[in-house]
Amino acid sequence: MFRTLLSIVLLIVLACSNLGAQNELDVVKNSWLQYSDIQNSLYHHLADQAIDLLAKRSAEIKNINTLQEWQKRQDYIRTTLTEIVGPFPEKTPLNAKIVRTIEKEKFRVEHIIFESQPGFYVTSSLYIPKGLSKKAKAPAIIYCSGHSEDGYRSPVYQYVITNLVLKGFVVFAFDPVGQGERLEYYDKEKGKSTAGGPTKEHSYPGNQAFITGSSQARYMIWDGIRAIDYLVTRKEVDPSRIGITGRSGGGTQSSYIAAFDDRIYASAPECYITTFTRLLQTMGNQDAEQNFPRFIEKDLDLPDLLSVRAPKPSLMITTTRDIFSIQGAREAEAEVNRIYESFGKKENFGRAEDDTSHASTLKNREAMYAFFQKHLNNPGDSKDQIVNLLTKDELRVTSDGQISTSLGGETVFSLNRKDALKIIAKRELFLNENKSKADVVLNSARKLSGYIEPDKNDMPVFSGRFKKDGISIEKYYVKGEGDYVIPYILTVPAKFNGKAIIYLDPDGKSVESKAGGKIEWLVKQGFMVLAPDLIGMGETGPGIFQGDAYIDGESHNLWYASIVIGRSIVGIRAADVSKLVGLLKQEVSVKEIIGIAEKELSPVLLHAAAFDKSISAIALLEPYSSYRSLVLNHFYKSSNISGAVPAVLAGYDLPLLAGSLAPRRLLIAGPTDGNGKSENPEMINEDMNVIKQLYKENNAEKAFNLKPVNSDWKFESLMKEWIQ
Repeated sequence: MFRTLLSIVLLIVLACSNLGAQNELDVVKNSWLQYSDIQNSLYHHLADQAIDLLAKRSAEIKNINTLQEWQKRQDYIRTTLTEIVGPFPEKTPLNAKIVRTIEKEKFRVEHIIFESQPGFYVTSSLYIPKGLSKKAKAPAIIYCSGHSEDGYRSPVYQYVITNLVLKGFVVFAFDPVGQGERLEYYDKEKGKSTAGGPTKEHSYPGNQAFITGSSQARYMIWDGIRAIDYLVTRKEVDPSRIGITGRSGGGTQSSYIAAFDDRIYASAPECYITTFTRLLQTMGNQDAEQNFPRFIEKDLDLPDLLSVRAPKPSLMITTTRDIFSIQGAREAEAEVNRIYESFGKKENFGRAEDDTSHASTLKNREAMYAFFQKHLNNPGDSKDQIVNLLTKDELRVTSDGQISTSLGGETVFSLNRKDALKIIAKRELFLNENKSKADVVLNSARKLSGYIEPDKNDMPVFSGRFKKDGISIEKYYVKGEGDYVIPYILTVPAKFNGKAIIYLDPDGKSVESKAGGKIEWLVKQGFMVLAPDLIGMGETGPGIFQGDAYIDGESHNLWYASIVIGRSIVGIRAADVSKLVGLLKQEVSVKEIIGIAEKELSPVLLHAAAFDKSISAIALLEPYSSYRSLVLNHFYKSSNISGAVPAVLAGYDLPLLAGSLAPRRLLIAGPTDGNGKSENPEMINEDMNVIKQLYKENNAEKAFNLKPVNSDWKFESLMKEWIQ
């Protein structure tokens, strides 16, 4: 028994010893109670900025009292939505084809493929009740699918569609891109999406669209607008009596399409409308489809999608335990009610509510049927009917169940790529005609990245020190841009050479600060090294929020939170780096400050150095070569996205930013493509040649060093040659 107790004690001692060793480089975590939630710093910082903007908007809305003021607000919403989502493509021939017809006892289904853009195929089905009068045209409802892999073929959606048809409505359902028969990352052998589901099918190409200056929503809204274009050509349909509905992601789409197209007379989005404040306080930003660039920065909120339609009929369909906050839904209802009251059309707006989760209920379905029956002038029994659903084969539109394998055609990636190439060509033409190219690039970078000059008056807080082999390791933190702190380690050599290095590692400050790490080697060469945990990394991240666009261990939903407020994560981090550089400058013995960044943190250092000339030289280790490489290549490394800037391609790119550093020293070692590989050496070389040319124009060719990196490369030999 004694031996057993002794063994247990020894195990506890060893565990505590290992725990202490593991945490010895932590600055704040587990030791500063005030920052016990430090790992969620990035989410809180972005959400707090958004909520502040939304509070300002709410105060402005409360001051609207007259119909004239509301109509002015509507004009602003329309103009701003068009600005941040558009421009839409030109309307081209739909080339609609009825590929199959399914006859049922009380209705028929025409399976149709149309082109919302040339070669961009949309699979759809038109449900037509039998017994329609040849003289009188019928009301029609567009049905939008939620995030179902089957699109509108989901039994839940088919149940609603069939009920609407049996009540005398023509129903037109179409597959959202990335769902149903329109999977864009379809693996034929596995019979499923390699992206991992509908939200990821939206977010993966949506990220590329954001970088180009577009959005996934733009493509999906346009599909809906073109669906209306087709619907109004049908002889069975009364174009003055068109409604739209859909649940979850279908609620998103129906809200969007109805806000953009006046031909929608009655709209009933289900399980979506809330307020952005409540969304951020509960579940956070959703997939790329559900985010407009600069939406919150531009003084907009989700209720505006309904207000802009007033006084046309709208019904919010909600549930009390929905993932979309019911409190937010009630607050949205209260706001939208006011504009309908101003129009004297209070009866045209309402909200249905039932006690359940993110689901369809009998009560809500019957409220929706009654809403459309009233406002689309199609009276009848609004009771829900038990119906027989079509079989899987009866619901198939294409010959083999997927557009990609039956017809091919365009994708969001391919269409966005074409747009990106045009934007890049236009930018290059503009820059080549401008004599002060570097100034234009820097101004664009500041504006587009949302960079805010840091306050360099904040003093650091000392959190401890320990010494090893004559090396002093000091722990500090300093206030960041908002209500968060930046923990960092300052490692001071026994014999200081007067040069300081700021070292950015995507794995956090602790990895290379440990014995045998790269930082230890630099310190032994006489350099003072500052290694931070930038917001969202190391001690300050990644946080508990992952979201529905969590791809390969990276939460893109966090990036979307920056996009809707007109910021970027890279811009925030770059400002924090500049702040840390300011702290190094306060060290009276520091004669020079050098920056080193690895992989996906390279854009952060590049932006910081471009804006802060205190950084005399930088080294980028295995960086991706450009933002265009994230957009023009079909696949990209997921962790590279957080370093990207929305709409960046119109103003600048990383090679242009790197070239603006001339004549300061720049080392790029082992550049990769956007996928973190070297599969596109031609593009990588083109990007590097841009930098070479800009350094040449500044008579600083020798200041730019480009080094290949292979599996045998050693940091020490690379640095020894360059850093001295």
